[in-house]
Amino acid sequence: MTMPWHADAGLVPYTGPVLRPTRARQLANFVVFQSAWFAAVLGAAHQAPLLGTACVMAAIAWHVGISEHPWDELRLVALACAIGFVVETFVVLQGNVSYPSGQPDPRLAPYWMVAMWGLLAIALNVTLRWLRGRWWLTAVIAAVAGPASFASGVRLGGAAFIHTTPALLTLACIWALAMPGLIWLSMRFDGVAPGVRRG
Repeated sequence: MTMPWHADAGLVPYTGPVLRPTRARQLANFVVFQSAWFAAVLGAAHQAPLLGTACVMAAIAWHVGISEHPWDELRLVALACAIGFVVETFVVLQGNVSYPSGQPDPRLAPYWMVAMWGLLAIALNVTLRWLRGRWWLTAVIAAVAGPASFASGVRLGGAAFIHTTPALLTLACIWALAMPGLIWLSMRFDGVAPGVRRG
């Protein structure tokens, strides 16, 4: 599926006009992302983490399927999942949060949480593309939005706080560091803009 594009100046390291997705593509990306997020959290909350994870995988497959360079987007998703596994396992080992399902080994991150990092990756080159180059802003937004998103998942039953304040502070620090890194990776593995090749 080919989508129309607009010129978007200043997104180096690409040569020639740099492109960004249309509003329609951004809206579709946002809707699919949010739908899969709710499916994953509610699936975990209702003891159906595999179903939620399947919805996340379907969202990723949709995104990759309509991308100009699918392998670049797949690499980005894989890297995000690897980072997510390390980060979420660290959070688990701290003992400040617990999960109702999707955690075959209690010392490791729930697999549906790892999949959610891959879900985040499908937004990096679309709805979150505007964060490129805005590193401090990205860190500040992530330090607020990351814990807020987790707290929303807790309210829906996908996780529980054991020690709320330490958990939120840890998540704020993690996301302030992780999100700029993910944005940087998205600039290196941009499979969304047509005609783009890394230098």
